[in-house]
Amino acid sequence: MPTRLRPADLMRITDQGVADVLDGVYDHLLPPRWDPVERWATRLVNDDELDVWLISWTPDRSTELHDHAGSLGALTVVTGSLREYRWTGGDLSLRVLRAGDQASFPLGWVHDVQRHDPPAARSDGIEPPTATSPTLSVHAYSPPLTAMSFYAVTDHHTLRRTRTELTDRPE
Repeated sequence: MPTRLRPADLMRITDQGVADVLDGVYDHLLPPRWDPVERWATRLVNDDELDVWLISWTPDRSTELHDHAGSLGALTVVTGSLREYRWTGGDLSLRVLRAGDQASFPLGWVHDVQRHDPPAARSDGIEPPTATSPTLSVHAYSPPLTAMSFYAVTDHHTLRRTRTELTDRPE
C-alpha cells in the first residue's frame, strides 16, 4: 500500500472535516462571497501522509473523468449534493451523494464529479439549492496528490487516457 491510511480512515477524516466546517473552525478560509461560476478549493490539512481539502461545486462544472494516480481518496458532502460518474470497466455508473453521504476512492478509481441540482419542484418540501448557495465537500487524499490522469470513453466502450498532469491540488 502507498499509505498506512485505509479508505475507512479517510472517510473518518473527511467526516471530522465536515464537523469542523459546520462548527466554523475554517470560517477564516472561506471566501467572502461564493462564486456561482468558478469552483473554489482550500487546503485544510497537509502533511507528508495526508491532504484534506474543502471544495465548492458550481452548476455546469465537471471535473472530467480522472484518477488520483497513486493516492487513495475519500469525500464527505457538507452541503448540497454531488453526482459521481464512475468507470465500471465497460460504462459509467451514476450515484448521487447528498449532504452527509461519503464515498471512498481506491487506487485506479476513475470518476467524474459534479454538482447535482435536483429538479426545482420537490414533493418533500425541501428547497433546492440556488446558483448562489454553495455545494461543499471535504476530500482527503493519502498520500497527498502528486498527479492526476484524465480519460475519455471511446466509441468502443473502453477508457483512453488523454493526459496526465502533475498537481498537488484536487481537480
